[in-house]
Amino acid sequence: MSTKKIGDVILDVQNISLRFGGVKALTDISFNVKEHEIRAIIGPNGAGKSSMLNCINGVYQPQEGAITFRGRTFKGMNSRQVAEMGIGRTFQNLALFKGMSVIDNIMTGRNLRMKSHILLQALRIGPAQKEEEQHREFVEHIIDFLEIQAYRKTPVGTLPYGLQKRVDLGRALAMEPKVLLLDEPMAGMNVEEKQDMCRFILDVNDEFGTTIVLIEHDMGVVMDISDRVVVLDYGKKIGDGTPDEVRNNEEVISAYLGTSH
Repeated sequence: MSTKKIGDVILDVQNISLRFGGVKALTDISFNVKEHEIRAIIGPNGAGKSSMLNCINGVYQPQEGAITFRGRTFKGMNSRQVAEMGIGRTFQNLALFKGMSVIDNIMTGRNLRMKSHILLQALRIGPAQKEEEQHREFVEHIIDFLEIQAYRKTPVGTLPYGLQKRVDLGRALAMEPKVLLLDEPMAGMNVEEKQDMCRFILDVNDEFGTTIVLIEHDMGVVMDISDRVVVLDYGKKIGDGTPDEVRNNEEVISAYLGTSH
């Protein structure tokens, strides 16, 4: 781990409970995320990890509890409003525009930042043209950062899976989020692709100063790159602490080895 400075709490999740009909997805979950840290959420399949991210970024509205981001508590916000506050997200299943080029996919992440009227943007006239040039410059910086210059004009659908995941990360970074939620960024990757993605996540955290919350199944990855880890099981929190604390937590060990069920 680099000797980085972890700041104050930027995101505070307080007593979140989420139900779908009679099914409890999350029960009274509380944890916080500090500025500039990499915070992992782990747990067996069906533990409620993606549901938790969906509550944070406004896809789901929890029945109980509150989420405070940079001192502002939000309830009933949709995902666009949450994104405008500064929370970005990548998804488990890639939601890229397969027929569009790499650069155009990443440009879609700049939409929140564009001030010009959509018609002016389409016609690229007046201030909209200057604005688009500035946004493209920012996007080119992300493309360089993620080492995908060779694929700038390539349709995303023709790229290998690992590179598509990198484009997805680029699109989220284009929003300039303060907190970036990564939902299984390494899923389906080979060892080499995982190593690359780990490096990029650490670099995003370091160079962009972005706070990261990630869901990941690969325990080796989690223990290597996380500052703190929260553990969910059947929608409840069963562990929270540094990688070492979590690794030695009896309840966590039994949940993962299946001895408690």
